Amino acid sequence: MTNREWKEFFIEDIFNIKSGKRLTKAKMVSGDIPFIGATDSNNGITEFISNKNSSLDKNVLGVNYNGSVVCNFYYPYEAVFSDDVKRLSFKETEGNKYSSLFVKALILKQKSKSEYGYKFNGERMKRQKILLPVNSKGEPDYDFMENYMKTLESDKIKRYLENNYGKRC
Repeated sequence: MTNREWKEFFIEDIFNIKSGKRLTKAKMVSGDIPFIGATDSNNGITEFISNKNSSLDKNVLGVNYNGSVVCNFYYPYEAVFSDDVKRLSFKETEGNKYSSLFVKALILKQKSKSEYGYKFNGERMKRQKILLPVNSKGEPDYDFMENYMKTLESDKIKRYLENNYGKRC
């Protein structure tokens, strides 16, 4: 990873950024659709509802810009997003669990910038820079991001299995 070339990109150059939609507690109807709010726990899920609105989405990163600012989670499944959460989907590629989780960590590294009065609003989110590995054309190397995360996952699973199932009675 250290031999890779990296380059700064604005979030808005890499992602489509869509807003969530306000849904008050009073208008929520209980159901099985995850409702994503600006929290740092439970993968951002604050309720399960049956309401649907224009924020219904999947295969996105949900990034908080209110509440637990900059906290973000990957949603491979359909969810409804509050107006305190932006939905990020890759512009140039389909995106998946691995490439999304790679970028999730990079966005989370920006958290300290949003403390002490520097509000992480929608405009600042667009202009936030993240450092990404690039290919020979200087474009984000999505294949590398995906493969790097797959390797990390595989290594963790192997270590877990060796430590927990390699023992004999």
